[in-house]
Amino acid sequence: MADTSYDIIIIGAGMAGASLGAELAAHRKILLIEREEQPGYHSTGRSAALFSEIYGSKAVRALSRASKAFFENPPEGFTDAPLLNPRGTMFVATPLQAEALDGLKAQPDVAAHTRWISAKEAVSYCPVLKEDALIGALYEDGSADIDVHGLHQGYLKDIRRKSGDIQTGTTVSEIKKQSGNWRVTTGAGSYSAPVVVNAAGAWADEIGTLAGARSIGLKPKRRTAILVAPPPEHNPANWPMVMDIGEEFYFKPDAGHLLVSPCDETETSACDAQAEELDVAIAADRLMTATSISVRRIEHRWAGLRSFVADRTPVAGFDKDAEGFFWLAGQGGYGIQTAPALARFAAGLILTGEPDPALKAFGVIENALKPDRLWANV
Repeated sequence: MADTSYDIIIIGAGMAGASLGAELAAHRKILLIEREEQPGYHSTGRSAALFSEIYGSKAVRALSRASKAFFENPPEGFTDAPLLNPRGTMFVATPLQAEALDGLKAQPDVAAHTRWISAKEAVSYCPVLKEDALIGALYEDGSADIDVHGLHQGYLKDIRRKSGDIQTGTTVSEIKKQSGNWRVTTGAGSYSAPVVVNAAGAWADEIGTLAGARSIGLKPKRRTAILVAPPPEHNPANWPMVMDIGEEFYFKPDAGHLLVSPCDETETSACDAQAEELDVAIAADRLMTATSISVRRIEHRWAGLRSFVADRTPVAGFDKDAEGFFWLAGQGGYGIQTAPALARFAAGLILTGEPDPALKAFGVIENALKPDRLWANV
């Protein structure tokens, strides 16, 4: 079977691989390889993504801020509908969580995008909350729901428009260095390129092992979500997303229902994650504890994987011991809201050896993302 040559092969067509592919396709001949028939089947397709400038680690928040302009003004023809729909986010706290609330509020970039509100005000935004259980909340006015499907399809459409190739429904079985190029063997054929990008999500460490690269210590973790009906006397359409300050639960409106998660992070293997009964029950219980809602029926349940490295910050950079092997992994639960900036960052490194300098103004720092940081003390 003859090789088909490319400049760059990207393994994984979820949000990470698709966004980077769209950045690169105008400059290089690229191939995007996806194991599933449907790109984004796993983490991308199961995300309850919300754009928030204060969610995640310092590096994640910087990437989110740097992504905002793309979400607000995507390229012409990228999508037929807005990528963002305004939805406030309310980080609520009980008296026992006062210290955590004060700690979040004290961070300068958080303070710049939030305002403190009383428990009474919190209930005015979301009337099912139990006022006597709260000491107050931080309210982020500038957050928004992300059209995940529109964003992902926009990137895939952009790749095709720029003559990039996308191969779905095929699994990578071998990655070897041969005559200065990487040879990637799949069930559909064998392909070669001087650069291979590992954007395989929960499977990224497995792909790294195939290439002979060192593990980044990626840990896939299951996250559960359920849909429940709101009380008939309430229309939740304009409610904010409600997030417990300790990340014990969140809930948000979703097409006339409430999407609820217990914010579980159960370590698992890379797999087609499924919701487990215990986690579903915990989600319902935490919603009923925080609100006046009585959950009598679960309308829908599902689970997805959020993959983290030790410092819970994405990994983007070339592997120093495997020339031409680029890591783009470990986005955790932040891969959707950071995709535009992270793709620009990675594309800059691949094309020029330097990240886009405009990202520095938002606080995006190369050393915080490069894979070398994970092995510095090993």
